[in-house]
This record gives sequence, C-alpha cells and structure tokens, in this order.
Amino acid sequence: MPEMITYRVPGMTCDHCKTAVRGELSSVAGVETVEVDLDTKLVTVTGSGLDDQVLRAAIDEAGYEAA
Repeated sequence: MPEMITYRVPGMTCDHCKTAVRGELSSVAGVETVEVDLDTKLVTVTGSGLDDQVLRAAIDEAGYEAA
C-alpha cells in the first residue's frame, strides 16, 4: 500500500513554483504521484519507501522550503 506525506510549502505562488517542486519530487526514487495545491500551499507526495529527508531536500533543490 502506498504511503502519503504532505508538506506545507509557503513560498509557492505560481505555476512555475508548482512545476519546479513537482519536477524535483517526481525524480525521487519511490515517488509515484505529486499533487501541488497553490491555494493551500500544500504538496502531497504518494509512493513507497518515501524518505522524509530526501523529499525535503528535493523541495529545497527546487528553491523552496517545506515548513
């Protein structure tokens, strides 16, 4: 069964933000889907064997910080 982790990423404001965060997270091993909601500033990652530190590093690599 896939696991789900949600992060609040307050710095996201536009489609570029959404694309950057989704792109970085999608490249992480085990990630199956990435949902980004600009209104709530929430990013939900679904997959198996997810590593919180690796996912946070991917968000950081995209130029944002997970709260």
